[in-house]
Amino acid sequence: MRIGELSELTGTPRRLLRYYEEQGLIVAERAANGYREYDERFVDRVLQIRGLLDAGLPTRIIKQILPCLDKPRIIHFTDATPEMIATLEHERDRMTERVQFLTRNRDAIAEYLDAVRDNRSSKAG
Repeated sequence: MRIGELSELTGTPRRLLRYYEEQGLIVAERAANGYREYDERFVDRVLQIRGLLDAGLPTRIIKQILPCLDKPRIIHFTDATPEMIATLEHERDRMTERVQFLTRNRDAIAEYLDAVRDNRSSKAG
């Protein structure tokens, strides 16, 4: 697929897809006319990248952990420095806190919606 289709399928601007390619996060083949051609598997890959970026991971870390997200998983430990391990532990803990925060907010919104619906039902009846 061409870059426009990948952009549309993932909701990711073309400029950002080119940046992902510059960072080595995705790889495009080049057609005879010079256009970028992407494999279907890059739809999931781009969504993974966006999720990791949204979680606050820098592209240098994302590049190292992306192979761990593929199936079958082939994990390479050759460049896992103590600093990288510490960074990943910190990011994991930060994500856990964010998940807990989001869960609390989701539950609060659900309770509010239930109360609003109950209130509307009692007034309608």
